[in-house]
Amino acid sequence: MSNPRTIARTVGALMLAAFFLYGTGSAIATTASPGGLLTAGVVLMVLNSVAVIAIGAVMLPVLRPHAPGIAASYLATRIFEGGFLAVGAVALLAGMGGTNFLAYNIAMAGLGVGSLLFCLALYRSRLVPRFLAVWGFIGYALFAGGCFLELAGVVGAGLVSTVPGGLFELFFAIWLIVRGFGTTAAVTARA
Repeated sequence: MSNPRTIARTVGALMLAAFFLYGTGSAIATTASPGGLLTAGVVLMVLNSVAVIAIGAVMLPVLRPHAPGIAASYLATRIFEGGFLAVGAVALLAGMGGTNFLAYNIAMAGLGVGSLLFCLALYRSRLVPRFLAVWGFIGYALFAGGCFLELAGVVGAGLVSTVPGGLFELFFAIWLIVRGFGTTAAVTARA
């Protein structure tokens, strides 16, 4: 995949898929009793992990020409996120809802912190309009802060802090599908 337009659409679709997969899977898995429905929810949550890691991998050749270190760290951020979310999902099968809660907040705090650099790269490279990169930076900062507060025992802080970042991710995904990257988008030969 070397066409920036195709990459933009793929990243947008993966981001929307991740929202659906985790949201639906979590809603099913955290309310279902052990059995088929619980397993189906966990499978959707694990598929989300695949999607979020794929986002980092697909973005790598687009970010690399503009910010090679950030490109690699963004992929690492997405691997970190996907790994912790998968661990949390599988913990639900063992009846360990507390582990899922902990893993989710660690994953989201990591995503928030790691995505600050991602938004900085978007801002500097003008791959997307600067207002969008600033929105993402603010949203991810709030998200990370809320997840850290949640981990420190401030109940509900993580949920409240997801709104700006979640809206950014939805808007960003749609933007990528409809408009793609700016004209500065280039794809390196090695992905």
